[in-house]
Amino acid sequence: MASLPLKKNYRCVPSLQQFYSGGPFVVSSDGSFIACKCGDSIKIVDTSNASIRSTIEGDSEDVTALALSPDDKLLFSSGHSRQIRIWDLATFKCVRSWKGHDGPVMGMACHPSGGLLATAGADRKVLVWDVDGSFCTHYFKGHKGVVSSVLFHPDPTKSLLFSASDDTTVHVWDLLAKKCVATLNGHHSTVTSMALSEDGRTLLTAGRDKVVILWDLRDYSCMKTVTTYEVLEAVCAIHSGPLLSSCLSSCKQKSGKKSGLPAICFITVGERGVVRIWNSEGAVCLFEQKSSDVTPSSDGDESKRGFTAAVMLPSDKGLLCVTADQEFLLYSPVKVPEGTLEFALSKRLVGYNDEIVDMKFLGDEEQFLAVATNIEQVRVYDVASMSCSYVLAGHTGIVLCLDTCVSSCGRTLIVTGSKDNTVRLWESESRCCLGLGIGHMGSIGAIAFSKKRKDFFVSGSSDRTLKVWTLDGLPDNGKQPINLKAKAGVAAHDKDINSVAVAPNDSLVCSGSQDRTACVWRLPDLVPVVVLKGHKRGVWSVEFSPVDQCVITASGDKTIKIWAISDGSCLKTFEGHTTSVLRASFLTRGTQFVSCGADGLLKLWMVKTDECIATYDQHENKVYALAVGKNTEMLATGSSDAVINLWYDCTASDKEEAFRREEEGVLKNQELENAVLDADFTKAIQVAFELRRPHKLYECFSQVWRKRKNEKQIEKSLQTLGKEELKLLFEYVREWNTKPKLCHVAHFVLSKVFSILNPIEITEIKGIDEVLEGLLSYSQRHFSRMDRHVTSTFLVNYTLTGMSVIEPETDTRVMDDKSLMHSVGDDENGTLIQEPEDEEQKQTSQGLKEKAVSKKRKSKKSIDGVNKKVKGSSYNRVSILVSILADVLAVVMYLATD
Repeated sequence: MASLPLKKNYRCVPSLQQFYSGGPFVVSSDGSFIACKCGDSIKIVDTSNASIRSTIEGDSEDVTALALSPDDKLLFSSGHSRQIRIWDLATFKCVRSWKGHDGPVMGMACHPSGGLLATAGADRKVLVWDVDGSFCTHYFKGHKGVVSSVLFHPDPTKSLLFSASDDTTVHVWDLLAKKCVATLNGHHSTVTSMALSEDGRTLLTAGRDKVVILWDLRDYSCMKTVTTYEVLEAVCAIHSGPLLSSCLSSCKQKSGKKSGLPAICFITVGERGVVRIWNSEGAVCLFEQKSSDVTPSSDGDESKRGFTAAVMLPSDKGLLCVTADQEFLLYSPVKVPEGTLEFALSKRLVGYNDEIVDMKFLGDEEQFLAVATNIEQVRVYDVASMSCSYVLAGHTGIVLCLDTCVSSCGRTLIVTGSKDNTVRLWESESRCCLGLGIGHMGSIGAIAFSKKRKDFFVSGSSDRTLKVWTLDGLPDNGKQPINLKAKAGVAAHDKDINSVAVAPNDSLVCSGSQDRTACVWRLPDLVPVVVLKGHKRGVWSVEFSPVDQCVITASGDKTIKIWAISDGSCLKTFEGHTTSVLRASFLTRGTQFVSCGADGLLKLWMVKTDECIATYDQHENKVYALAVGKNTEMLATGSSDAVINLWYDCTASDKEEAFRREEEGVLKNQELENAVLDADFTKAIQVAFELRRPHKLYECFSQVWRKRKNEKQIEKSLQTLGKEELKLLFEYVREWNTKPKLCHVAHFVLSKVFSILNPIEITEIKGIDEVLEGLLSYSQRHFSRMDRHVTSTFLVNYTLTGMSVIEPETDTRVMDDKSLMHSVGDDENGTLIQEPEDEEQKQTSQGLKEKAVSKKRKSKKSIDGVNKKVKGSSYNRVSILVSILADVLAVVMYLATD
């Protein structure tokens, strides 16, 4: 059998996170995302896959009200701090905030124009605010209880605002007249929801008095009262749509009841957890769900059952309902063959999972993930969309463990163990319980299916016993679960059993316990084979190798051990986790394994070299659950922070990406060399930046600086650089400037950059002030060094003059003056008289002049040579750049202080 390629890296995809903790939420106009409360923050959630687009951190107080602008560009929020905030959803930043109410804001609504915001407060007031100016435009007072909700009329020409309160009344406010035009009294309990008909002439109100009242907005009279016999939490008016209108018309014809009033169809949800569609004409229920999709509660608390809110989505996208246990249920309209309308559950988004205790992949294709959390139900998620496909309910205690398999007859089975001391066997297709196993005297903490025959499973309990349960006699339908039979049992350990595993050939079973040992038993009679002793704390996980006669164990002593089954000796010990190791599982036919622990880390190990080749930190708390896909070897991890991460093997893709980058690097390097040879420095500089090659970039600048050619190409290439590339260039120049041999090129580049950019543009580069400080300090050093060199040249001049190698210029002038005095005199009248010179005197004078001129010529050459070396262009450039850098740094510091 060919060996599988080793895995070197995994890519994490955060698939399921906590995003809703109950309370206010708001849906976008197109239904693409939901903004909802999660503690003291706001989560923007994608409705397609329950992924979190963004998190808006508020203050330390809980959020009590949310609203969206009609164009979905602004989000309004408020909490117990009474601060009203406006968030820009493009940048997720707060653009404005203010306080207005004397108590928490309980409800919000934005005007269809987007210019006004209405807020309802616990202080019994209704205020209207100008969104742009953040000032109050209307102040309405009249309610005698907490105002729970507000609603603008959708027609911008009708300046009406509706408010509902705990005082059982609904007030209608005229925004133009700034007064209350009507008080609607009809309910006998709290008004929980309001809705407007499509034509805008009828107001629907629902309350906890189990009735829906229709109000005529022309004279504010009660048109109809519909009794629903259910405490209502939301009412939604159905607007015309291609599917809804056709189905509802047929439903109305079948109802047969007619009256003179216009027929209005609406949806109600409440404590029963079912969706019902009503026709106001005759108060007829057109559709009612046969069963509730809300997860039942085992404690019988009715407050945890049913819907708390509902919103109609546009364009026949369906109905979004919110449950009391923080779930979003998306119902899609479906036309049945009889021509009637039904709402089918198309998606379930779980906002809060609590701690993830255990999970396993489900099915042959492993497209589902069964998850056990701190509740009595098991949730099965679709891996592609991470929406909850269905819920398995039946246990009366928290589910602690589960396992999955596909039986020999093709049935996908799930077995669960719970704190209610029972095990249950489920069928995935029918979503019903096939069998119930009773016999343990404590919580079931570990469970595992057989690997080969798939005809039994083993359970371990806190009563320290192991039991083997047979699957014989399972019914074809799951109408009534059968009692499962335990064909073997044994008192296995001295403390709670944490984990069990069945060997690949179904001949052995291994159990790990809090008594620091792992025991191997022979099936089917649970005869002891060997006891694995060596851990210093409880054993949390055990698993058989798929190919070798060995067992891997993970313990609370921070170690992982591999044991030989033959004699119980410890073959290898792996150390690397900083706290308890909670799960370990083999990969790649036993040559690798993964582990996770209470430190929140996932580690990938090599068995042969005892080496941890990868460590991943994607959880903030203990990782209790680890699932490995046997076919795909995809990983799933779940932790106590309610996060489920999916891990995909990216070894092959990383290898291909590295090869592709290497190939591109070779081509780019050749392109760079060709550009340098062709003296195309514009292209060469661009390619050097792409390759992040500072040394090659220096060579390009150096060639231009030495030859003093192609400077326009340099300027052209520098003009095309963005802010990030300019910052990178400044960092390169800062490094070059630290070395005296490279500083000349660095100052040449700086001079070109400063000639192109003004100081304001340079200050806009993020983090440039630190780079400029480094440039300035070393440039000042270079300036001082060159200034010292210039001063030293004066000593050279003085030394050469003292050695008579050169003659000062003043000697020649004195000699000329003396010869002039000898040759020129004054007469008695003061006029100049030229005295005659003899021949010998002329020759001596001429010789001295020639000698002096010759020495002067030599001295000038030597002085010019020294000055050319020191007083060249570099000296002037350094002094100029030092002053420019000082000016730029001054501007940066000035802007920073402002």
